[in-house]
Order: sequence, then structure tokens, then C-alpha cells
Amino acid sequence: MPDRSVSARHTARGVSLAVDVVLFTPRGTELAVLLAPSLNSAGNGRARARIGLPSDALRADESLDAAAARIARDTLGAAPSLLDQAGAHGSARRHADALAQITVTYFGLVPDTSTNARAPEMNWIALSDLPVLAARQREGIDSAVAAMRAQVDQQPIAFRLLPAAFTLSELQSVYELLLGRRLHKASFRRSLHASALVEATDEWRSEGRGRPAQLFRYAPPRRRRHRRGVRFDLL
Repeated sequence: MPDRSVSARHTARGVSLAVDVVLFTPRGTELAVLLAPSLNSAGNGRARARIGLPSDALRADESLDAAAARIARDTLGAAPSLLDQAGAHGSARRHADALAQITVTYFGLVPDTSTNARAPEMNWIALSDLPVLAARQREGIDSAVAAMRAQVDQQPIAFRLLPAAFTLSELQSVYELLLGRRLHKASFRRSLHASALVEATDEWRSEGRGRPAQLFRYAPPRRRRHRRGVRFDLL
């Protein structure tokens, strides 16, 4: 994985370094990816509009993390709740006068886009409905999904998609979205208790016709009995 402190001036001669950002947000029962409008050469000197991942070249004296944050912020109009590096891949040089390209992919989580002023200009596409994309970007999405899911049971990233207070059913739904699988309810709650990730509040919320559900919050690290990854039984 590339050094995150690398800057454009340190990029090897003959290599182009780009940063792609894969932003995820909940859409119904699955995650959606943000595809932004971009201009691409049509091969005849003209440019044609198409959509793809938010992307840009690394600027001089800019770190990879800073570039990813800039691209995400410029696209969303605000910073995502989480932004982390997923990996890197490169393409071989095709012509003597062409640059080999290295692309560093980041993934980010966006909890709610319904009130975003730029929402009408955005294209949030469900993972199952993604259009045909450049091979580089399709590979970047796949690596972003894998990197995100690898963190789910080791890091509390699910809470980045929730409000400060939530029900355990809402929390389970977010974990299911991130993992792309349904979870066994009783096992999920036992795992939460064992990990000490949440603590109960004094608030309750009515959910449908059943009894009100108690609200919980993410437990601050200083209050946890211990640190432990969360393991879930899938249905």
C-alpha cells in the first residue's frame, strides 16, 4: 500500500498517480455508491459527459489522505463520516509516450444525503445496479467493498452511519447493510453485549404497534470494560 505521506513531487518519473474515492450511503436494503459526472475524451478531440467515481490527480505537496479528503469534500459539499484507504493498483505503460498509472482508492461512509444541497446533482447507484464502468473504477469499487467489510467486525465503523441515539434493530440493519448479509438477531445482541460497544440510554422510541424500543448509544472507549472485535452469525 502506498505511503500516505507521498506527494506528487516524489512520484517516480513516467508514473501518473491518481486518487479515486468510493463513497457509500444506505439506500433501502443495500448500499449505494456515488458516481459523479465527469468529462472524458471521445478520441476525436471532443469531450463527452459520463459518470464515474470522484477522482483527481494528486497535487504537488499533497498527501494521499489530504487528496482523498479534498475530492470527497468537493463532491459532497461536506466531509464524509469516515474516510479510509482501501488499496492501490496500477496499469502497465501501453505506449512509449504514455504514463503508467497508479490509482489509490479510498472508501468513505455518508450517513444521510437527503438534506444535502447537492443531492439532485448526485448519482447514488445501488451496488447491484452499477452501470458499466472503466476497469480501473470497477476494480476500485470491489476493493473498497472488501476493505470496508474487513473492518466491520474489527472497528466500530457502523456507528458512522447512525445518529447519536439508535435502537438495536437500527444498529443491526446498518451492520447487515455493510456486510451485505442478514444476521441472526440473538447472536448479534450477544456479540454486542460481549464487545461492550453500546450502552443503554433512558430514552425509548415507539416502533410500530409493538412495545417501545430502548435507545442506545456508542460507548465511549473510556467506559468500555475491554476492547474486542465483534463476530456475528450470518443467516
